[in-house]
Amino acid sequence: MVGKQIFEDDAGVSPVVGVILMVAITVILAAVAGSFVLGLDDSTGNVAPQVSIECNAADDVITHEGGDNVEGDQLDVLNAGSSSKSIDSGTYTAGDELVNGSTVSGTPAIDGDEEIRWNNPDGSGSQIIAECWQALRNLARPIHLSIYQPISDA
Repeated sequence: MVGKQIFEDDAGVSPVVGVILMVAITVILAAVAGSFVLGLDDSTGNVAPQVSIECNAADDVITHEGGDNVEGDQLDVLNAGSSSKSIDSGTYTAGDELVNGSTVSGTPAIDGDEEIRWNNPDGSGSQIIAECWQALRNLARPIHLSIYQPISDA
């Protein structure tokens, strides 16, 4: 008789199951809300490429030294005091010259103030992905720069 009474007595089961379900639902809702607040949803869009460049002021050349391949039609070169100029279309890989007399129409002299701007192909914005510094102005030897990855402002 005692064994039969244990299996038939379920008076405390309903409240326990209810509390467990309420806690589980609360945890799931908190996780979903947290993922949207922290931006972990899948709406990040395109990510700017990471590149290293070499700026050679003596030869008026900026060379892609490493990192991601970049598409020329998504890049502009900005020179201090002048407007931006587009880089010729095509895929640039490590070792290719991004800027010289033939890759940018009307290229200004490389004076150490250049920035390479990546334009998001979906039109949502742009980011500076590489830059030459003022200190390079009168140097005759190439300088290798490791370029930062800016935080997306999406």
